[in-house]
Amino acid sequence: MRVLALSAWKDLESCASAIAIAPYDLLRAPETGLVMLRGRMGATGAAFNLGEATVTRCAVRLRDGTEGHAYVLGRNAAHARLAALCDALLQGPDTGAAVTATVIAPLEAKLHATHLAASTKAAATKVDFFTMVRGEDD
Repeated sequence: MRVLALSAWKDLESCASAIAIAPYDLLRAPETGLVMLRGRMGATGAAFNLGEATVTRCAVRLRDGTEGHAYVLGRNAAHARLAALCDALLQGPDTGAAVTATVIAPLEAKLHATHLAASTKAAATKVDFFTMVRGEDD
């Protein structure tokens, strides 16, 4: 679900276009709302309200009764619907391996490459500070 939620919509759409034709019923149509983001200073600090984020959720049921649920950041209803469909198909014994190979693996590789590029760019700006010991005048 992490891979489906974090992937860009255009990437998910291109990878999952073949499975988007699977018949399903909407249990909960895509709906957008707000969630409160909470932060904490350090590992032991008191929690505080950081702000709100827009989230879209969706729930689907396949013809065999398998349910899929998805929450995605933002307002893209189609992203939430397709992620929920992928979640439901991942649970099936016949379709799970196919969805993993055709959707999850390419999206995970793309996310990893994006993360690696961002880390490399950030590492290029890293400054190593060190302390020079001065000789004391006695």
